[in-house]
Amino acid sequence: QVQLVDSGGGLVQPGGSLRLSCVAFGFPLDYYRIGWFRQAPGAEREGVSCIYAHTGSTSYADSVKGRFTISRDENVVYLQMNSLKPEDTARYFCATVDSLEVVSMRPLGLWGQGTQVTVVF
Repeated sequence: QVQLVDSGGGLVQPGGSLRLSCVAFGFPLDYYRIGWFRQAPGAEREGVSCIYAHTGSTSYADSVKGRFTISRDENVVYLQMNSLKPEDTARYFCATVDSLEVVSMRPLGLWGQGTQVTVVF
């Protein structure tokens, strides 16, 4: 079955870290772009980061640059999130996307189920 399964969210204090995982089942990641999105209640969906699996090229939203790192190992894409802030609180989703432009990338149809990240004191 072709699917993405994301996980790794949780409850963390400001300044803490989490690592999200996005596992691809049923297809090789090699020629896909995988993007991470997030959406907080009442807010629009926001592109966070993206990686082109074939070349390893990456991109980040300005709000997370220097704090988040996207990487890939075989059929898993990771999002290492450091120095978390309360405004990072959201549900995070991975998806296959059409470009490396984080601001404008669009999902292509395969989504993970989402994982909740909550940053509170």
